[in-house]
Amino acid sequence: MLFLLVMSISIYAQQAWTQDPAHSRVAFTVIHNGISDITGVFQKFDLKLSSIQPDLSDAKINFTVDVNSIDTAVEARDNHLKSADFFNVEKYPTISFHSTSVKKLKENTYELKGNLNMNDITKPAKMTMVYRGDLQNKDGSVTKGLQVYGDINRADWNIGPKFPKNIISEIVRIKGDFEIHQ
Repeated sequence: MLFLLVMSISIYAQQAWTQDPAHSRVAFTVIHNGISDITGVFQKFDLKLSSIQPDLSDAKINFTVDVNSIDTAVEARDNHLKSADFFNVEKYPTISFHSTSVKKLKENTYELKGNLNMNDITKPAKMTMVYRGDLQNKDGSVTKGLQVYGDINRADWNIGPKFPKNIISEIVRIKGDFEIHQ
């Protein structure tokens, strides 16, 4: 009887997942001067996810970005983005997101809500999370694919307040692609 109890608890235990750094990416896009997209990535980030359900429909996500790792392929722009004009990395070196709910929209697509903290301002944020499936590795482990995307308004977090939206759009598109493993 004790064996069955232990087995049933382990079946329903939260599974902890982390990103595979070689196969994960966090990118952003913002419109510059109303005519062109400027894209960038954060090279350093940490995704922790726990879930009981195999399709991640009950996922709890904690995500942190090292803002110093911003890379737009233009060093002068990267340094400006790190300055007090934008992210002020000396005071606020990280961005974090902690999920509060996951709601199924359709098969393998979910509305992900949580609290996003940038520049020491925490506000609710809503993203779309897509479970891309999983595969069995040769060693018996499982890798899952996950994509998270959405738009945020940079003004809500006081990012680049000196730059009007006709120069840099207030809407910033964020997209994270992750391969995760236990």
